[in-house]
Amino acid sequence: METTQLPTVPLGATGLPITRVGFGAWAIGGGDWEFGWGPQQDQASIDAIHRALELGVNWIDTAAAYGFGHSESVVGRALQGLERRPYVFTKCSLLNDGSGRVVHNLKRDSILREAEASVRRLGVDAIDLYQIHWPNPEADVEEGWAAMAELKEQGLVRHIGVSNFDVEQIRRAQAIAPVETLQPQYSLIEREVEAEILPAALKDDIGVIVYSPMGSGMLTGAMTRERVEAMPADDWRKSDDWFTEPQLTRHLALADRLRAVGERHGMSAGAVAVAWTLLNPAVSGAITGFRRPDQVDPIIDAVWLTLTEADLAEIAGDTDASASANANANADADADV
Repeated sequence: METTQLPTVPLGATGLPITRVGFGAWAIGGGDWEFGWGPQQDQASIDAIHRALELGVNWIDTAAAYGFGHSESVVGRALQGLERRPYVFTKCSLLNDGSGRVVHNLKRDSILREAEASVRRLGVDAIDLYQIHWPNPEADVEEGWAAMAELKEQGLVRHIGVSNFDVEQIRRAQAIAPVETLQPQYSLIEREVEAEILPAALKDDIGVIVYSPMGSGMLTGAMTRERVEAMPADDWRKSDDWFTEPQLTRHLALADRLRAVGERHGMSAGAVAVAWTLLNPAVSGAITGFRRPDQVDPIIDAVWLTLTEADLAEIAGDTDASASANANANADADADV
C-alpha cells in the first residue's frame, strides 16, 4: 500500500509523531450495542481504513466498547498484511452487561483481562496507547490507573492515557503514574474543555487527541432534518439532544456557515470543523470517524487548511467582524500589488 505524507506533531511527552487527523473507529463497531451507529458493512470499514492509511493517516483510535469488541476485530482485519502498520490506540473500562448496554469497571483484574483481549482482537504485539475510557466508578480511578501503569511496565501497552477525565481526576492519576495523553470531546458544539482541561493539559505536556470534532456527523455539511428522521432506531444520535430540537436548528445553521467557509477554500464543511479544533494549541490531533472510503478524502484536507480571522468570525456568526476582516485582507492584498 503506497501512502502519501501528512504533517505530524509529537503527541505530548509520548514522543509519538502523529498526523493531525486520525481514524476514529467508533462507528464501525456497528449498531448492536447501546451507543451504536446503526448497521455497518465490515468491508466498507476496512476499505475506509485502507483509504485513510493511503492518504498518510498514521494512527487509529478504537475501543473495546465499540460493538463490544467488533470494532477492534475489524481494525485487526484491516491491519493484516500491511507492510507498515499505523499506531493503534484503544480503550478499556466499558463492559457489556449482557444485554448490549454499558457497565463501567475500573478494577485491576478487569482492566488486565481487557488489555489481553484487545491485543488478541487487534492482532498486535503491544498497544501503542491504552486509555481509560471513562473515570467511572470514580472511587476506583486510582485502582484503574495503577493497573494501567502495571500494563505499561509489562510492555503489553507502550503508553497510557485517559479519556473524559477532568483536571482533578487527572491529578489523582498523576499521583500514581504520569498521564501521557488525554482524549476529551471537543468541537464547535462542545467547548466546555476550553476553560480548564485543555489549558491544564498544555501546561503539563499531556498529549491531546479530541473526539467528535465534527459533532458526531452534525457538522459534516451532509446532515439534514430528513437524514436525522431517517436514522435507524439503533443509531444513538436519533434521540440525542444535539440532533433534536431546539438544538437541531442551531446546529444545522452552524453547519451552513461551515459549508460557506469551506466553499471559499475549496474544502468541505467537515474539514473546516476539524481544522477549527486543531487551532487550539493544546490539541495534537483530531479523531475523525469514517464509515466508507469516499468519506475520507474531504476530511483529511483539514490538515492543510489555515482558517483566517474572517473565517473564524463567520463560523461564530459574527457577520460584521467577518466583513471587516475580509475588507482588511483585501486592502492588504491591494497594498502588496
